[in-house]
Amino acid sequence: MNPILEPRATKYVDSLTASSNPITGMRFLHLPSVDLKANEPPLFSLIQGHKPHVKETVSKLLFSSNESTPDPPPRLAGFVIDMLLTGMIDVANEFGVPSYLFSPSSATYLGLTLFLHALHEEQGVELSTEFKDSDTELPIPTLANPLPARLLPSIVLDKNFLPVFHASAARSPPIYPVGPILNLKRSGNSNKYEEEEGDEDVMKWLDEQATSSVVFLCFGSWGSLEDVQMREIARALEHSGHPFLWSLRQPPPKREMAAAPSEYVNLCERLPDGFLHRTGETGRVIGWAPQVDILAHPAIGGLVSHCGWNSTLESVWFGVPIVAWPMYAEQQFNAFQLATESGLASEIKMDYRKNFYGETDVVSAGEIEKGIRHVMEGAEVKRKMKEMSGKARRAMKNDGSSYSSLGCLIHEIVEGSI
Repeated sequence: MNPILEPRATKYVDSLTASSNPITGMRFLHLPSVDLKANEPPLFSLIQGHKPHVKETVSKLLFSSNESTPDPPPRLAGFVIDMLLTGMIDVANEFGVPSYLFSPSSATYLGLTLFLHALHEEQGVELSTEFKDSDTELPIPTLANPLPARLLPSIVLDKNFLPVFHASAARSPPIYPVGPILNLKRSGNSNKYEEEEGDEDVMKWLDEQATSSVVFLCFGSWGSLEDVQMREIARALEHSGHPFLWSLRQPPPKREMAAAPSEYVNLCERLPDGFLHRTGETGRVIGWAPQVDILAHPAIGGLVSHCGWNSTLESVWFGVPIVAWPMYAEQQFNAFQLATESGLASEIKMDYRKNFYGETDVVSAGEIEKGIRHVMEGAEVKRKMKEMSGKARRAMKNDGSSYSSLGCLIHEIVEGSI
């Protein structure tokens, strides 16, 4: 499928396509683009528009004759489908094969999804109206603490996305926990598409810093902030006194929610007067950041993060405690899981939501500094994150829980018993 992607993500997909070959058993097939319907939610329209293309592509793979080889056509074992693309289950059903849903979020989030779907289906609760701006606390079965409704994922509170949300939660099949699923390839290897001019200078600067002394600020591939918020962050960093590395990107024009952030041409005019000069010895402000390389560096002591699940898993893997500042999607829920449930993070503003169409509340320098100090100067959050990092790495070993669970899934697919 061809959604609108950040340019770097598009390059990554292209690199995977180029590297696929019959030996690995992996092939990437590009589908034609589709026009989105103005009267439908974008994701729903994207899925519906691609259904006939997916059906045609799979049919060609199965039924087109190959005159160059006497081998029989491949057997279709099933469809592996993203949780938000469950409309494709209809296509799998047409071929008479099972569907396996891939949930890239946490198992805890899956529990939330099933709980909310049950509220809607069994009790008739309209999620987008019942819980919007509500002080209700919800007893989610996969959480030890009640979840404030104000931390529910944005998709739950937006009536335009509810059909997709409920479709993803409509089934509760066997669950196979795998992961953490990460791309830990570093920019020093063959992934040259990831390298940017200046990356080497950043790593050299980190080499000069003390162990666990640097706070890293990065808000993901789609993360960006308004000028007034940037200035509050700058004041917090300067006042905290901790060395910092700040990945800062320019927001797209208002109302262009699908557009990715870009790089700033001149940062000086966006930050407090003299900030870059005064912090020249203790900090660095950069554009896009090679996040895996940076988190793996021993100088990093904490990550100020939007709490996207991929960034969260990377932080856990490298044992870097988090300063939680969620922006959109399910990130408020992730922040709750990290800070309240697990003690792996401090909180800046857990119920913060970025408004892509208007003004967003400004978080003060004092709130930001408090969150940074809690992680950079606190022993308990570091201890808990180090412990969780060990669990994550053990899960990925050949005798670990992820390896065993994936083996069970493969057995089920091959035997066709699901």
